[in-house]
Amino acid sequence: MQTRTLGQGLDVSAVGLGCMGMSFTYGPPADRGEMIALMRHAVDEGVTFFDTAEVYGPHINEELVGEALAPVRDRVVIATKFGFDLSPGRDPRGMSGSPGVDSRPENIVRAVEGSLTRLRVDVIDLLYQHRVDPHVPIEDVAGTVRDLIAQGKVRHFGMSEANAATVRRAHAVQPVTAVQSEYSLWWRSPETELLPTLDELGIGFVPYSPLGRGFLTGAITPDTTFGEGDFRNTLPRFTAEARAANQALVDVLAAVGTEADAAPAQVALAWLLAQRPWIVPIPGTTKVHRLDENAAAADLTLDADALARITEAADAITVQGERYPEALERLTGL
Repeated sequence: MQTRTLGQGLDVSAVGLGCMGMSFTYGPPADRGEMIALMRHAVDEGVTFFDTAEVYGPHINEELVGEALAPVRDRVVIATKFGFDLSPGRDPRGMSGSPGVDSRPENIVRAVEGSLTRLRVDVIDLLYQHRVDPHVPIEDVAGTVRDLIAQGKVRHFGMSEANAATVRRAHAVQPVTAVQSEYSLWWRSPETELLPTLDELGIGFVPYSPLGRGFLTGAITPDTTFGEGDFRNTLPRFTAEARAANQALVDVLAAVGTEADAAPAQVALAWLLAQRPWIVPIPGTTKVHRLDENAAAADLTLDADALARITEAADAITVQGERYPEALERLTGL
């Protein structure tokens, strides 16, 4: 597995592993033993970058990641996130109409102490603010993380779904190592302002949902049904009509993949990796064969003609359906 360097000299595998779906969002939690084995297999395959968050579960995903990676702690980089109000009765996703975010300094400290315990670590390698809190100045957030770094409890500061101006303000207080936001061939919003800003400031970029929550693998069709509790049942982009309209994007990936002897998912990831040398996608999976497929994408090099064809085709396709319901979209890009 090749490695890449995010901001502030943090070296990680070129493709990481998003762990959320193992216990949260896509239906009932997967078998715990199988997921522990999956993460340890990922390490054997050269994956060193693992992503979780306090809110996933909440808490149970961090506990799973902590147990799985404890024996290989010296070989991995673990990223987690703070920033939601997890007190009883609050909805961490804001679906009830309340934003649910909480980045007050005291909540950041509380979250970090809990994450350290659940992850079974002495220091958090990369700590993201999960969503920007409009009620707490970003300078206060960055200052609190700066203090935690000084205390040896955190190594690197990250931000998730923050816009370029907010990242710039935070970076002036505590250098930001990475920004995590959704980015793929069917969600290219970061290209407008965020990526140029990160390039200027020397900050790495970590795309989540780099395979469009599974759509860009080619395994999801208009006839696919999602199980009870699967988050995709609520997403406008995953209606049967939207999936049918968006199939043209998968067809492009499949065509290029046939020429390159690669799966559509590998082409989608290789395209992302080619956009900047400091981009590190974190596709999630609960299946070993998908993990191996995604990891192998780091070694797939698409020539300039293939990359141009993919980009031109994506430019010509208007993706149908919003990525989130309105209540969730309010939590992004603040």
